[in-house]
Amino acid sequence: MTNHLNYWAVLAAAVSAFAIGGLWYKVFAGPWKKVNGFGEEPPSGNQTTIFGISFVLSLVMAFNLAKFLDSPSTTAIWGATAGFLAGFGWCFMGIGIISLFERKSWRYVFINGGYLTVALTVMGLILGAWR
Repeated sequence: MTNHLNYWAVLAAAVSAFAIGGLWYKVFAGPWKKVNGFGEEPPSGNQTTIFGISFVLSLVMAFNLAKFLDSPSTTAIWGATAGFLAGFGWCFMGIGIISLFERKSWRYVFINGGYLTVALTVMGLILGAWR
């Protein structure tokens, strides 16, 4: 079993996904609220809990991707490629399947699947580059 994980890179990858999410959903705030049936603001909730758990989940995603990339031959290009394949091939498509059954629009799929594809691509880039 190899162990070439850089835990600082895992943390940075998780932070990057969190930051990309903040920017992504700021840019797509209007369409995102509309496809989810929200009014001007999403439903109320404990923001500390929502953001805290979201960050922990981003950390798990980063660690999981890092384990897939756990090889001394991993490069930034392969990391970004693997991240894209995970984001688009698994997350985007998975959201698409679920959305079909939930009768969600393709706009919903593109907003949320697009975020995960970009986030995982950047996470893979960080994990591949920062060995």
